[in-house]
Amino acid sequence: MATEGGYSPGYLSNVVAPLLWQRLSTLIDRRVTKKNCRFLLENYAACLNAETLPNEQLPASSSENVSQDMLPCFPSGSVPLGSPFYIEDSALKDIICQEIIKGGALIRIRAPREMGKTSLLLRILGYANSINYHTVSLNLEQVDSTILSEPNRFLRWLCASVTRQLQLETKLDEYWDEDLGSKLSSTLYFQDYLLEHINSPIVLALDEVNQIFEYPTVAKDFLPLLRSWYEEAKRLPIWQKLRIIIVKSTEIYIPLKLNQSPFNVGLPIVLNEFNLEQVQQLAQRYKLNWKQDLEAKLLMAMVGGHPSLIHTAIYHLSVGEINLAQLLETAPTCTGIYSHHLQRLWAILQEQPNLALALDHVINSPQPVQLEPILAYKLKSMGVIKLYENKAALSCHLYRQYFQKHIAIEK
Repeated sequence: MATEGGYSPGYLSNVVAPLLWQRLSTLIDRRVTKKNCRFLLENYAACLNAETLPNEQLPASSSENVSQDMLPCFPSGSVPLGSPFYIEDSALKDIICQEIIKGGALIRIRAPREMGKTSLLLRILGYANSINYHTVSLNLEQVDSTILSEPNRFLRWLCASVTRQLQLETKLDEYWDEDLGSKLSSTLYFQDYLLEHINSPIVLALDEVNQIFEYPTVAKDFLPLLRSWYEEAKRLPIWQKLRIIIVKSTEIYIPLKLNQSPFNVGLPIVLNEFNLEQVQQLAQRYKLNWKQDLEAKLLMAMVGGHPSLIHTAIYHLSVGEINLAQLLETAPTCTGIYSHHLQRLWAILQEQPNLALALDHVINSPQPVQLEPILAYKLKSMGVIKLYENKAALSCHLYRQYFQKHIAIEK
């Protein structure tokens, strides 16, 4: 396909494919990936046939496919647009929607992994599309390491990717000038070409920005550049067309001057955990017969309000694989439903023994404790602790039971 269309294979796999999966997910209200694309589209077609053909004309297998497709999917990754299993924070959404319509807006979404950042981003972009804004969504996890290793290549990739998603002709060589440098060349490319040729605002969403932190040379050029584009909107009206959304899992660990960092300007968004009412709401959508708050309180006593942990538990309970008592008993073990989540966190702690020692200090203290600021921030960014007036306490009982045992073995 790439050869026939005159494109590079990398463009199809890194730019076209993610955009296609996103649009198909929006169309059928299910998360479409390379692996499940054919199955979900066949089931979606079966659903359409079920609405248009008399029952006696349907193949015998169609009704089976339709009913199977209506079952809840295992909660993994972002929640598709239109999914009944997305619990919306209406107040937070209103704040973001009011901000995105402001000229030159910059929104920073920060939270530990599996807290719902990408799911929220999908809904921000959906709102932007609904008011006829152009949207560009780039996931930095999809960028080749060779591109991330060199600032000029990365900025050319950025400009080319934005151009293609805006369905414009790529004109990098016309604007790129070695004498001016890649930062000014990319700025002029946005200002004099992209923003000039697009009448409505452009929402540029950068997901998994923390990926760039592993490449300090690029990060030191690119992150201040984002800050400069935000500042340009105060001086030049054309830059007010650009709205930037930065989504990241962890704080930046490379040295940046405060007046160059994009992480202390714009609207900061910190995702909240589920409250009791939201847990009950999700349980109802999964058809669980929780008539009182008891079951929800027991679950939250183990995992707090962590959206992914709550969602995973409710899914397993809804399909009848396990009851609540069994789930809570096995939750902090290597055979429980959270084994992968816990093993991922444990691997991080094993790589950084100082973090494990700091967490052990928190576990064995009956009261919140003071930690060295960088250690506290790293543990908080993992989601295993919460900070109360700069003092650390465990996020939930699940982590106490699991890590207490594993850290003791390592001693």
